Amino acid sequence: MESSVATVLLVAVLAANLPFFMPRIAGVIKVESKHAGWRLLELVVLFFLVGLLARFLEGRQMPVHSQNWQFYATTAALFLVFAFPGFVYRYFWKKRRN
Repeated sequence: MESSVATVLLVAVLAANLPFFMPRIAGVIKVESKHAGWRLLELVVLFFLVGLLARFLEGRQMPVHSQNWQFYATTAALFLVFAFPGFVYRYFWKKRRN
């Protein structure tokens, strides 16, 4: 596996779990309770940022290939699979405060 592929996969796993471990919105705005909508919005934004990183790394090595909708649907599903550990930790394992 090339180093750029490993880098993109590692960044994708970390970015997919980041919204579930950070209590602040985008790591900056402090809120009392971060709702699922904010986490979903952060996941979408991070998905596009990781995609931009992957496109940049691909462009450094070779011409960037054009992709169809199937590629984006598959990568979005993979990003959600990467987010599963953070989701389980946040909503199933972490004890809720009363």
